[in-house]
Amino acid sequence: MPHRITTQNELDDIYGQPVLASTAKVSTVLTSQYRRLVEASPFCALATAGPEGLDCSPRGDASQCLFIQDERTLLMPDRRGNNRIDSLRNIVRDPRVALLLLIPGAGSTLRINGRAELTAAPALLARLAMKGQQPRTVIVITIEEIYFQCARAVLRAGLWNQEAHVEPKSLPTPGDILADMSNGKVGGKQYDEDWPERAAKTMW
Repeated sequence: MPHRITTQNELDDIYGQPVLASTAKVSTVLTSQYRRLVEASPFCALATAGPEGLDCSPRGDASQCLFIQDERTLLMPDRRGNNRIDSLRNIVRDPRVALLLLIPGAGSTLRINGRAELTAAPALLARLAMKGQQPRTVIVITIEEIYFQCARAVLRAGLWNQEAHVEPKSLPTPGDILADMSNGKVGGKQYDEDWPERAAKTMW
């Protein structure tokens, strides 16, 4: 590939060095301001690594996707899903995690790098129950770095701009994709029609 960049020195020649505002924001613990951002975020992307490669999983909860244990420890209940547990399989073999938190309506995002472990401690599962349903495990995250990311990406994407939102009916549905990928063995129109009721019963 022409003009391929392969070294950090080449990157530095193009981008230079980060300004103070890019580095002064980094903390190894939850500051009072970062605590407020964590408590306001109901959605994040969780990145993990394992022997097979990388994975990035969406995580969301009713009010906040991460619960604060102390200034260095965050808790993520593993709510019901598709039972692939790709992220969990990775964490038990490689504890490194990275998270990107979104706050609906806000431009700034929050980035967290750290290490994670899983627990099924009964008291913790009960504490993080939602509508009477306990998570099966909890991801315990130790913060190594936490910092905000400026709003440029969110603004460029028009993420919260309703005029920029895509009409869902213009996209293939999960039923369409499943039917196509499985040669009609699963999915289809009935899958899509049944999904809202199925999801409501298995949300937590």
